[in-house]
Amino acid sequence: MPAVDLRPSGPAAWLWPLLKPLRSRLGELAGVSLLINLLALAVPIFVLQVYDRVVFFAGMSTLQGLTIGVVIALVFDFILRQARARVLQRVALALDAEVGRRLFSKLSRLPLRDLECQTAGAWQTLRRDIDGIRNVLGGPPLLHTLDLPFAIVFVFVIAVIAAPTLPVLAVAIVAFVALGVASSSLVSRASRAEADHATARDSLLTEMIAGRTTLKALDMGARLQRVLEDRHAAAIEVSLRRGVVTDSFANLGMTLAMLTTVGMTVAGALAILAQEMTIGTLIAANMLANRITTPFNQLVPNWRAWTNFRRARQRLGALFAIADERRASDIAFPRPAGACAAEGISFRYRADREPVIVDISLALGSGLHCLAGPSGSGKTTLLKLLHGLYPPESGRVLLDGADISQFSRRDLARWIGYVPQEPVLISGSVRDNIAGFDADVADERVLRTAKLAGAHAFVADLPDGYGTHVGERGSRLSGGQRQRLAISRAFLRDPPLLLLDEPTASLDQASERHLCDVLKRMARSSTVIVVTHSPHLLSACDTLIVLDKGRIGARGQPAEVAPKLFGARHSKSAAGA
Repeated sequence: MPAVDLRPSGPAAWLWPLLKPLRSRLGELAGVSLLINLLALAVPIFVLQVYDRVVFFAGMSTLQGLTIGVVIALVFDFILRQARARVLQRVALALDAEVGRRLFSKLSRLPLRDLECQTAGAWQTLRRDIDGIRNVLGGPPLLHTLDLPFAIVFVFVIAVIAAPTLPVLAVAIVAFVALGVASSSLVSRASRAEADHATARDSLLTEMIAGRTTLKALDMGARLQRVLEDRHAAAIEVSLRRGVVTDSFANLGMTLAMLTTVGMTVAGALAILAQEMTIGTLIAANMLANRITTPFNQLVPNWRAWTNFRRARQRLGALFAIADERRASDIAFPRPAGACAAEGISFRYRADREPVIVDISLALGSGLHCLAGPSGSGKTTLLKLLHGLYPPESGRVLLDGADISQFSRRDLARWIGYVPQEPVLISGSVRDNIAGFDADVADERVLRTAKLAGAHAFVADLPDGYGTHVGERGSRLSGGQRQRLAISRAFLRDPPLLLLDEPTASLDQASERHLCDVLKRMARSSTVIVVTHSPHLLSACDTLIVLDKGRIGARGQPAEVAPKLFGARHSKSAAGA
């Protein structure tokens, strides 16, 4: 049996405190397991006595007494097994709930970069890991592990009643242990490859489902189907190889168990002929040997289960070891005025890649400020840096002169309104999405911000109004409707700093003009920074900043900077729109 290492070590140490309920009951479970294994002697002893006493001496009263006794023993065996299984199930379910709670909590506290670096398939694997831990600690793998040490009891009984068969049993036990050790590395390697291929397949499937509209519009389904089928075929092939390895060792174990029975029968028969044993003793010894070889025969499937358990524990441990975002500020900060500044900030997504933002410095106070520039110039990344969603590689971001790294995520969420480039709604009602699923937000505030963002008119026209379910990722609403709800959500707490990434991308001209007027009013007392190429917003802004390859290429009044952005031919219309 593989060593069950539940002691704290490295990224796996997180599980040790959660196993306290199980550890506190280990003595109780060991005692129950001992009683179960002692009661398992009842049937072999019953058979021994029937063959050697009842049959030979025709003792009917003895048969009745033995039958009553063995039935009572079996009843107690059933009760004890049920009690042990119930204890393990309760501990496992409690562990499942606690690990699940910790996982969901961790996901909400992880920095954005750590969330983005994992595929959807990897996150699904983490949720399945919880099931794997529960199934091991509350199922057959742990039960067989608990029973394995008590095989010594059966070995001792066989040594007492059928000593001539003991050498055969000793050889069989050594062979089973060798089989388990030999299978360990092969099964572990095969299981790891199977899990990796399954994750790659599931990640692509998740992407296809998320991008189903694009796939359908571009007729990419058939082409991606081939890619998915190739990954699925590779996963199946690896699974088959793992199955061959596992089945080979499992079948060897079954063959070894049958050889053990044959060997013990041969040794027992010779001992019977030499009048050293009786037939009843031989039958009882074979039954006891079967109780010994059964848990040893489970070494291979249990090894795979424990291997998956260790990998799940390590994956979850690696996730829990990632440093959280700051969740609480050292002191309670007052609401800032919204002045935003960057001092020499640079950023790259990976150490081996070119920087996306290069030594940008700027200071923006109340007013409407627009960021523009070609695709890939770093506009969205800069906005995320100003929000504190990404930590800069060098330099710092300031809010009212204070480094935003000292603020908690909760503080930043209250003070900074944010509309991402691709607004995402969560399955729930319109009200839930505007209020950020905060039930304490007053209805009056929800209504006010919806009207401010120009969303109230279409929401009021829906059959269920603000109670309308938006569907998965807002699929029941149009792109413009989703965008207006995302803008409403950003306006909810009257933030002193507003960051909007292409907020007019899905809006019609009337909605675009309305939003422009609203932002100009809000900019009188707040700092509003907008990534946009909208002529309405560009002509209305106080400052236009043009990014080029991660650097500030131009900055100033729209009339001055527009020619550098649009060219002389289009600058006049852009500035006067």
